[in-house]
Amino acid sequence: MSSNVPDVDAPAPPPTVIRSTADLVRAAVSGWLGTALEFMDFQLYSLAAALVFNEIFFSGSNPAIAVVLAMATYGVGYLARPLGAFYFSRKGDKIGRKKVLFQTILLMGLATTLIGFLPTYEAVGVLAPILLVLLRLAQGFGAGAEISGAGVMLSEYAPTHRRGIIASLVALGTNCGTLLASGIWAILLVVLTQEEVIAWGWRIPFIASALIMLFAVWVRLNLKESPVFEERTDVVDGRAMTHVEYVEQAVETNDIRTLQSLERKPIKAIVVAFFLRFGQAGNSGMIQTYLISFITVTLAMDKGVGANVVIISSLIGFATIPIVGFLGDKFGRRRMYIIMTSIALVLIIPTMLAINSKELAAVFVGYVVIHNIGVLGLASLENISIPEIFGARNRYTLTAMVREIAAIIATGIGPVIVAAWVAATTGSVIPIMVLLGVYTLLALIAAIIAREWTGRDLTDPRPAM
Repeated sequence: MSSNVPDVDAPAPPPTVIRSTADLVRAAVSGWLGTALEFMDFQLYSLAAALVFNEIFFSGSNPAIAVVLAMATYGVGYLARPLGAFYFSRKGDKIGRKKVLFQTILLMGLATTLIGFLPTYEAVGVLAPILLVLLRLAQGFGAGAEISGAGVMLSEYAPTHRRGIIASLVALGTNCGTLLASGIWAILLVVLTQEEVIAWGWRIPFIASALIMLFAVWVRLNLKESPVFEERTDVVDGRAMTHVEYVEQAVETNDIRTLQSLERKPIKAIVVAFFLRFGQAGNSGMIQTYLISFITVTLAMDKGVGANVVIISSLIGFATIPIVGFLGDKFGRRRMYIIMTSIALVLIIPTMLAINSKELAAVFVGYVVIHNIGVLGLASLENISIPEIFGARNRYTLTAMVREIAAIIATGIGPVIVAAWVAATTGSVIPIMVLLGVYTLLALIAAIIAREWTGRDLTDPRPAM
């Protein structure tokens, strides 16, 4: 009997729950908005930490230590993300994606907005960084399941042969959020004096983020549930069965796929997904967070350079992200991972040397190239790849946990380590090269040992490998 059961990489059959084009568009906009807000928050804090937070919240320390503390506070947000991922994603697998995504964006958005109302170190002393840490924890708790849920929702909505290009909209959301935050900061640095930015101008981006949050909340109130969630055989009246009910149904109906999913532990799937995420997240922390501080503080370039280089690179990313998503659909996501990580490995040294030269044109070219290849290109593949790798019943939970545990190790800790390492080596660029090389190589190895997962049936409860 089991010989008639489709393999885990069998093409997906036609869906039984149909969604209209309007539903797909609404899901795409919802995912894009939520991810845009998350990465706007991410970049707002990243730039603030690199440009002004060392003076606003940590002014009692010497300049070098203040930068390390600002990066450490940035990393604190990642401590709450796995907790939020575990809490919200388990609910998402049990009661559906829509309800959970409404909750995550509301919590995340409120925490970000409130950062704009915080008192400074000068006003209340040590209470200021304490309040900042608390809001970063709340922000991370909500964000822990946001982008994972958006990726899962959109992958389960999209037609099989277009999953990559459609799910790339989630990655475009990261780009839009990064670009918007960088643009706001660039304008502030041009329009306001340094004193005005430190006195009150830094609050504007955080408070303004509430507008995106409110729009995203409205969109999600009108969003239909994932068709794959509704197609699951273990979902009754919009809620998943308990584990005992799930096993009893599988035995009673002799559901071979379900029985195989209960026997086969997703260990390899977890390892592969973890290191694919680890590589991209680590590169993101190095390039989108620490490298801006390195350009501004260590290389002592004008503060506007850091914001402007991110803007230019993000604009180019509007082409990079959908192109890589399309190529993943056409040639397979595993193959594209191998190609992209191999190119990134080759480019790390020349791009970092270009940035370290302090020549304005070289800095821009170096940053744009490594950011688009090592961060944005991999993000385009990642947002669809990780949900595809896992089975239907625990897709949201495993996707969120893998993403966030990898992020807390790679992205949360990485900028702190490299900031201390660079300080210890009196401004050497070598620590950045080393960490970028480690992150990228691990993602390449994960792709090499993986089994192709592109276009599989997302209603299948079994992992892809």
